[in-house]
Amino acid sequence: MTTPPEAKRLDVGDKAPDFTLTNDKGETTSLADFTGQRVVVYFYPRANTPGCTKEACDFRDSLAQLNSAGIAVVGISPDKVEALAKFRDEHELNFPLLSDPDKEVMEAYGAFGEKKNYGKVVQGVIRSTFLVEPDGTIGLAKYNVRATGHVARIIKDLEATNS
Repeated sequence: MTTPPEAKRLDVGDKAPDFTLTNDKGETTSLADFTGQRVVVYFYPRANTPGCTKEACDFRDSLAQLNSAGIAVVGISPDKVEALAKFRDEHELNFPLLSDPDKEVMEAYGAFGEKKNYGKVVQGVIRSTFLVEPDGTIGLAKYNVRATGHVARIIKDLEATNS
C-alpha cells in the first residue's frame, strides 16, 4: 500500500495559483479580479457547519476593518453554488464564497490532502488562509488553522507584517 504524497504547501513569496471559480451568485470570480490589491483567500471544509460558520461570521464581522486596510476576502469550499448562496443568506455574509467541487484550487494551494480528524488520518479540506499580495505573491500562509479566533490572529499577523 502506498502513501499518497503530502499536499504541496505554499510559502511566503511563492506565486499564488490563479483560479476562476463560480461564486455564490452563480457568476465567475478569478484571482485576477483582485490584481493590484491584497486579498485574503481562505479555504474551509463545508458551509453551515459549526466551525465554518464561526469562521465565516468572524470574517463578516471583521470585513470593514480588513477593507479599510485595503484587503478583500474570498472564501472557498467544495460546496455547490446553491449551498453557498444559502450559507451567505442565512448568515448575511458580505464577501464572495466560491465553489471548488473538484478541489483543484484547494490542491494547488495545499489546502486539500491528508489531515487528522478525530485521531484518524483522512483526505479532506485543510482549513487554510492565505494573503495574496498585489503582485500576486503569497504574503501569509496559514495551514491547519482553528476556526475560533482565527480571524483575530490573521489581523494581528497582518498588522505585524505592516509595521
